[in-house]
Amino acid sequence: VQLQASGGGLVQVGGSLTLSCVTSGRPFRLLDMDWYRQTPGNEREEVAYITTSGRTHYEDSVKGRFTISRDNAKNTLYLQMNNLRPNDTAVYYCAATEYSPAGTRRGEWWGQGTLVTVSS
Repeated sequence: VQLQASGGGLVQVGGSLTLSCVTSGRPFRLLDMDWYRQTPGNEREEVAYITTSGRTHYEDSVKGRFTISRDNAKNTLYLQMNNLRPNDTAVYYCAATEYSPAGTRRGEWWGQGTLVTVSS
């Protein structure tokens, strides 16, 4: 599975960005999808995920500001980020996980990161 993330950039406090992650190599509809972020010296943290059924979950600090979504027809994952704050500055990564019907993890794949910088 290949994941290609894009959409990062420089934005001012309070601004918005939309990240995209295009996947290939496995049927996108079978993949649970995640957005993670990482800053220098810190561990990668999960920002949001969306399951194959469309169930979503958000890290507390982004609730109400970020929206994760997926377009199975376009094999694409999105992260709409609004009201951005300086501590949202990070490299953002998309990830995909496929599970068997029995719940066994079949595989996990990561895209390259895209840098989001929020200036104050």
